[in-house]
Amino acid sequence: MDIRYLIQELSRNQQIFKELLNGASAEVYTWKPKPEKWCMLEIICHLLDEEREDFRARTQHVLEDPASPFIPINPTGWVQERDYMRQDFEKMLKKFLQERDQSISWLHSLKNPKWDNAHMHSKFGPMTAAMFANNWVVHDYLHIRQILNLKFGYLQQATNEPLSYAGNW
Repeated sequence: MDIRYLIQELSRNQQIFKELLNGASAEVYTWKPKPEKWCMLEIICHLLDEEREDFRARTQHVLEDPASPFIPINPTGWVQERDYMRQDFEKMLKKFLQERDQSISWLHSLKNPKWDNAHMHSKFGPMTAAMFANNWVVHDYLHIRQILNLKFGYLQQATNEPLSYAGNW
């Protein structure tokens, strides 16, 4: 596993999130294509919680104590439980970017980590530290794509202009 590549991607993705989201208006960051879909405010709150309580925590857990049980998480339930829609967008973005800085520093600090350590999950089977680290990056990619789709949808709805000249979305 090339941890340097993964750290580099997490760092690049941090900058992508910053550029995609920084300075967005409330109209844009609360816009949803459908009521059951997430808006950018919900996405950034989710990213913050996942950074702290899922990917960094679970990667560390598997590296340090793979045999012990995970602390349960509820990412989809947190949207309502933690009232994402009432959070301050700029504050949540800043917190996420700070948490990502902590994650990158932590990853850089690791000395000879055992990436093949595995936690035996009752539903998913063996889950290695390497699996968590790689999925951390992919989780970013999924939400970057989601944000871009929201931006496209918002522009399409807000302008009511044909957007096919730019190419097929």
